[in-house]
Amino acid sequence: MPLNRRKFLEKSAVTGAGVALAGAVGAPAAEAAEASAARKPKPAKRYSLTVMGTTDLHGNIFNWDYFKDAEYTDAKGNAKGLSRVSTLVNQVRAEKGRRNTLLIDAGDTIQGTPLTYYYAKVDPITAPGGPVHPMAAAMNAIGYDAVALGNHEFNYGIETLRKFEDQCDFPLLGANALDAKTLKPAFPPYFIKKICPPGLPPVKVAVLGLTNPGIAIWDKAYVEGKLVFPGLEEQAAKWVPKLRSMGADVVVVSAHSGSSGTSSYGDQLPYIENSAALVAQQVPGIDAILVGHAHTEIAELLVTNEKTGKTVVLSEPLCYAQRLSLFDFELVFAKGRWTVESVKATVRDSRTVADDPKITKLLKDDHDIVVEYVNQVVGTATDTLTTVEARYKDAPIIDLITKVQEDVVKAALASTEYASLPVIAQASPFSRTSEIPAGDVTIRDLSSLYVFDNTLVAKLMTGAQLKAYLEYSAEYFVQTAADAAIDVEKLTNAGGRPDYNYDYVSGLSYDIDIAQAAGSRIKNLTYNGAALDEAQKFVFAVNNYRANGGGAFPHVASATELWAESTEIRTRIAEWVTAKGVLNPADFASADWKLTRNGTPVF
Repeated sequence: MPLNRRKFLEKSAVTGAGVALAGAVGAPAAEAAEASAARKPKPAKRYSLTVMGTTDLHGNIFNWDYFKDAEYTDAKGNAKGLSRVSTLVNQVRAEKGRRNTLLIDAGDTIQGTPLTYYYAKVDPITAPGGPVHPMAAAMNAIGYDAVALGNHEFNYGIETLRKFEDQCDFPLLGANALDAKTLKPAFPPYFIKKICPPGLPPVKVAVLGLTNPGIAIWDKAYVEGKLVFPGLEEQAAKWVPKLRSMGADVVVVSAHSGSSGTSSYGDQLPYIENSAALVAQQVPGIDAILVGHAHTEIAELLVTNEKTGKTVVLSEPLCYAQRLSLFDFELVFAKGRWTVESVKATVRDSRTVADDPKITKLLKDDHDIVVEYVNQVVGTATDTLTTVEARYKDAPIIDLITKVQEDVVKAALASTEYASLPVIAQASPFSRTSEIPAGDVTIRDLSSLYVFDNTLVAKLMTGAQLKAYLEYSAEYFVQTAADAAIDVEKLTNAGGRPDYNYDYVSGLSYDIDIAQAAGSRIKNLTYNGAALDEAQKFVFAVNNYRANGGGAFPHVASATELWAESTEIRTRIAEWVTAKGVLNPADFASADWKLTRNGTPVF
């Protein structure tokens, strides 16, 4: 779809209110008061403003788990969904006065649940006469002022994103999402709202939207040659002075970027993935930053700007609409302009309120359609399969993923020059709670196994490259001495590595010796019963996230691509199970790997 820049809105909220006088004042008393006032300096004009923020909503409108077909719950008793956030927003607007508030978001809106998948793929919003995206409908009804682009906004392609953009009553901001040819913003860089408090000078609030440079890797298939994504610090340094020169009294950045200063993609890009704190530190003129992308909760983080010494306030509300961040600004008017005197950030909790019936009523039909869709029976399972131990034991449920990927790629390459090469596959234990029960198998069961909308890619790899790949994957485990007690809760996620960045590799046999240092853990690596030939070539069936460099696994991003498709792996799994009719581990389970310590199996 052409990347024409949309005109973005500059909204104004002009309000007025009367002032009631408590009673009349006698003439002598009034004269005395006037004389006293003449001797005292006039009190400074002050104004209080609240900017509310959400992030990483990922299609969560209701407090509902589509994978379990039940109300959402977790060990901490959290609740989620825009219907809850709407209630919190209504409370804040009642407390502060709606004219004194803004509501923004830091991205990752239209991907993440079966609800968003359904309206992207099954009944797509891009079809002629297609539906309004439920997230657009909900956010319009709640009254968002501006939303920054997240990396997952690009998962369904630019056409879907542009259609979603058209359906929103607010701008989608991305100052560092540039047209690849013109290097001009392909989306509105900023949003300015002019607030006119009764009896006070107008206040200009600017929101600068920044997205994640990793989009160039993670959604390369959609954006390559069309969009480029320079670093957040660079673009903030360009746009913040412009916003100030345009008269912005308050500058808020909505950044789909965490605060840790780290990157999951190593040195594949010259831009930092999680750079929100660096933006605060390096770019003068920012008052507050709404942080996204990292799926963590930061009520308030104070960062000192290295050039001005000014404190910048950051806040990241917990993902899935579990929290709402509040930035409370105190402004003072002096010498003809407003300045920010103080900023305080707090979070409000969605579990403390009920759903907003307005949102529940508005989106109930969409929700019910998706519930019916995910509960379709597509087969029968002979055994219960679970991911509970899949992080540290070779689990058949993960072998199901790799088997499906192998079969799809073999069929795709059957008539090519690569048909004779062995096909192996990777898969990650995304969930710790997924289960396919014995008996009827539904789309919901299979979707819970593969929660991401990844697609399949075939790469050409050598035995040596695969060994390096496995060594990198094995860094996921904490080094554990041979005589140490085993606590499975402390055995994984070394260095903060998430579960989705640990890979099984099917078709090879290997041990992971966790008593050894990282980089020297893969032992007894064989293929077809013989030691792996480092020169042998393999077709490696991988998801697009990994194929494009997600997780910074070695060699795979630069490897020759033999084939790719746009059908989700989740869909391929459902098709495979539907075709089989019966889900029997005998058809897919394999013993590929085990954990050892100095050669002795851990389990």
